[in-house]
Amino acid sequence: MDLIGVYPFLRKTRIKLGIGDEASTLRSSCHLAEGCSLWSPAHRLPITPKGHVSKLFTSRVLQQKPFISECERITEQEVNKAGSMLRWRVSKPTVLSLVLIQAAAVVLLYGWFIRPPSPNTAASEGKVHVLLLSSWRSGSSFLGQVFNQHPDVFYLMEPGWHVWTSMQQAGARSLRMAVRDMIRSVFQCDMSVMDAYMPQPRNVSNLFMWSHSRALCSPPACFLTARDEISKEQDCKLHCDTQGLKLAEAACRTYSHVVLKEVRFFELESLYPLLRDPSLDLRIIHLVRDPRAVLRSREQSVKALVKDNAIVLEQANVPEKDKSYQVLQEVCRSHVRIYETATLKPPDFLRGRYKMVRYEDLVHNTLAEIEAMYEFVGLEMTEGLQEWIYRITHGKGKGTKKEAFKITSRNAEDVSLAWRTTLPFEKVQRIQEVCKGAMTLLGYKTVDSEKEQKLLDLDVMTPRERYQFSWLPSKSTTAKVSKA
Repeated sequence: MDLIGVYPFLRKTRIKLGIGDEASTLRSSCHLAEGCSLWSPAHRLPITPKGHVSKLFTSRVLQQKPFISECERITEQEVNKAGSMLRWRVSKPTVLSLVLIQAAAVVLLYGWFIRPPSPNTAASEGKVHVLLLSSWRSGSSFLGQVFNQHPDVFYLMEPGWHVWTSMQQAGARSLRMAVRDMIRSVFQCDMSVMDAYMPQPRNVSNLFMWSHSRALCSPPACFLTARDEISKEQDCKLHCDTQGLKLAEAACRTYSHVVLKEVRFFELESLYPLLRDPSLDLRIIHLVRDPRAVLRSREQSVKALVKDNAIVLEQANVPEKDKSYQVLQEVCRSHVRIYETATLKPPDFLRGRYKMVRYEDLVHNTLAEIEAMYEFVGLEMTEGLQEWIYRITHGKGKGTKKEAFKITSRNAEDVSLAWRTTLPFEKVQRIQEVCKGAMTLLGYKTVDSEKEQKLLDLDVMTPRERYQFSWLPSKSTTAKVSKA
């Protein structure tokens, strides 16, 4: 029989001779010559001429013993080599697969362990991003903690601080895009944006007011405080300060809500790219406060605000006695711009994503206001949070200068009314002049005498209507209001 067509096929093909438990894999590497044959029990390939050799081969097959045709170049060494190659090809991927499966199981179990189930976390809906937009000394630190202590929230306080402190000779207008890009990256749990603003080594302790963030004191960032427990700032400083920013990124990715508090935006237009970004589900909570109360609070932290004041005033040379009033005038104007942009003909992508809150309403009707904000962003109140909110708002006193930037237990009502008993009437008159338009728009009444100022039974706020402060135009503000 002519072997020309058979030989190349056999030479390049692995032939499995599977008889019983003695199966082996061989590669034919010999020149088949006349008189050689290859058999298997299931398929017989007679490639020899008629002769007595076939009988010998048939006999061996019937005994169920695999055999190799006696060819010139097949040796026992080649067979052993082929067998070892087969064993390596089978065992190496198997071992690697087992290692990978075990590693994946460890990661999944770890994630499950540190992430307690929450009824309001829907993985299919992705993250919700919340920007708490306010100004200095307006109660924003308290509002931030209301979100920070929630077990479903990753919270950072004023990431824009890093931009402003790195470029202190600039003005607010020129820095707004850098601040916007900063918060976009943090919303996406990308802390590499901090590289340009931080010295080495870049640890969580380099983040502004980092110890106020419960998420940076909880797993996986730091195994100090459980997610459903209220964090303690001093303990966090002692135990979690050397954790790297990569752990902060990892922690951020495990939460359903990322909340940032920022005081360095003076209009909404620079945030439009974030509102249009399909990767972000951005909600804006705009916190405002009576400017007379803001002035009183700012006077307790004058030195801490010097550099920020210069940036707000675009580095203008303003007499020292006028600086506080000019800064507050810019703040009041910004509240008007933001509120009117969001309510009087808002763009479609802003509708339903803006909520304005007055600090005074927050402290007078705390739980109801907080629950309304939680509902706005898709969070639910917990019993632990209710207890903490009560304690933090029912302390004693109005707060001291040392506590100006701390969240301590105070009487919220006393804090909101402190300006009426401590601020000189001349200053009250001055601030009412520079912020008149904003006060009218936001629902704050002026006082015309020191007697009215100190008469605490006199309400200096306009009651808020149900339809006010949403994206729909308010009936009382559709008319053009003169800006401050």
